[in-house]
This record gives sequence, C-alpha cells and structure tokens, in this order.
Amino acid sequence: MKPALLAAGAVVLIIAAVLGASLLPPSGAGSGPSTAGSVNSSARSLPWPREGQTSVLVEGLGARGELGTKGTQTPVPIASVTKVMTAYVILRAHPLRAGESGPDITVDQQAAAESVSSVESSVPVREGQRLSERRLLELLLIPSGNNIARLLARWDAGSQEAFAKKMNRAARALGMRRTTYTSASGLAPTTTSTSADQLKLARQVMRDEVFRSIVAMPSTTAPDRPGRISNSNALLGTAGVIGVKTGSSTPAGGNLMWAATAPDGSGRDRLVLGVVLRQAAGTSPQQGLQAAFAHSSALIKGVRQWLKTTEAGTR
Repeated sequence: MKPALLAAGAVVLIIAAVLGASLLPPSGAGSGPSTAGSVNSSARSLPWPREGQTSVLVEGLGARGELGTKGTQTPVPIASVTKVMTAYVILRAHPLRAGESGPDITVDQQAAAESVSSVESSVPVREGQRLSERRLLELLLIPSGNNIARLLARWDAGSQEAFAKKMNRAARALGMRRTTYTSASGLAPTTTSTSADQLKLARQVMRDEVFRSIVAMPSTTAPDRPGRISNSNALLGTAGVIGVKTGSSTPAGGNLMWAATAPDGSGRDRLVLGVVLRQAAGTSPQQGLQAAFAHSSALIKGVRQWLKTTEAGTR
C-alpha cells in the first residue's frame, strides 16, 4: 500500500475514534455503573450499618465533615423518602415564608377516594375540603400520606407524569445523577436513588425554614377527624434528631433520611445529615423501618461522640 493511502487510513481511524468517544455518555451520567462508597479515615470506627447504603456529613467542617459513604452506590428503591423531593419541588414553585400558610388547595375526588386505601399510607380527607399548602405539606411529610403527595403533584403540574419530570429536573440540577423519580409518593419501586444522592437533597432542602419546621413537628392535627397524627419518624426528639423522613416497603427495605444537631468539641452545635437506605430489604416494611431506626440511632450517637473527641470537631 502506498504511503499516502496509509496516512489517509490512519487519519480516518483517528477521526472515528474521536467521534466514537464523543458519543459515549459522560462518566457518571444516568444510573451508570455502581461505585463503591468511601469513608473518611477519621470516621471508620463509627458504627456504620453493615447492609445497604449510608452517607453522612457534618455541616460547617469542610472536607473534615464529609464523613463519607458506606455501601455500593447502586440505585435502589427509596419508598417514601421520595416525598422529600416532592416537598422540595413544591416549595421551589410555591415558596412559603415562616408563619405563612400559602394558598388553599381543594381536595379532589381522587385524593378523597385514596384516603381509605388499605395497601398504602394515606391521610383521611374529604372531597371539596380546602386545605392550605402548609397543611398539605405537613400531611405529606409527617404521616407520609401518599394521597396527599399525588394531590400536590396534580395541583402543581396537572398530572403525576408532569410532576415526575419536574422532580427529575430538580434532581439533575442538584447533581443527583443516580436518581430516577417516577411518582410523587415513592410507592412504586421504580423510583430509585442512592444514599449519596439523597444526601445532596437533604443538604439543600434543610436550608428551607418552612421545610425544617415541618419535619421537626412530632405531630399534626388530623384534617377530617378529632385528634392528632404522629410523625412517622420514631427518632425525632432523641439524640438531637430534628427530622427528616422515613420510607419503607418490602422491595425497598427500611430507609431514613435524618438530621440532627450535635455539639462539637468547643460546644458549638453542628448540623449532622445522614441517609440510610435498604435496611432489612425483603422483610416486612415494619421490620425494615425498625432496622433503619436502630442503625441510624447507633450511627447518630457515634457521630455525636466523634464530634466531641476528634480534632475536626474542636476547630
């Protein structure tokens, strides 16, 4: 073969290689291959759960506060932890200030009919009832009403599908590249994420004063009957816990996004955020959630002790 032809062939191969590389998805795009977690060397002695996925950070300490992630970051069902993103999207589109109730929203026939479901968590409401945005956010986050999640989605975006698109856009904007939302409630196992991605959301949403105030409430009033409805987060009020959201199902296991305040070595309170996913998956939702509570509680107590004794906590 002539030298000119050899040179031309080489150029073609180079161009083909460049074009082929440009067509490949960027590293980490979409769900992508799973990645192993990495734990800060000073936090390796913490009581990390042995199963599932866990991510923890302490705000205000820079790199020292990024305690790390335990468990392979393969997207898994997150159940009702999904509702944190639902609330985030609602509050971004319809922001509230402290003390504000926001607009009244009419309970539609679908939300009322779903009140009596025996297969999912729901909140009793009546068709035609007018409840404020703030009240609906309480019913979404405190007793974890799936019917309320879908009502808010319809009110905001017109349909579940349109609202899910908004959730996914918000996730991408936060860098949650291994997360896929398919509904506002998280009932279907097709809504998946990782502990590291959900920690990004926790960090962002806890900056909203209204959200923080709601998830810290031990209970709220029932909209259609006397009495109060308790917060599903059994850790609330223990070891400095001030939120955030539970989630459990047989395929998802027990899941908990949590926030706690803890004093560092100088006595200054720090905000600690964590996400525990896929605890006791394959058991009952109740067993999974109890496992998530137990493992999260041990980890929170460990982080509180770490803050008191580590060099990072005294600076």
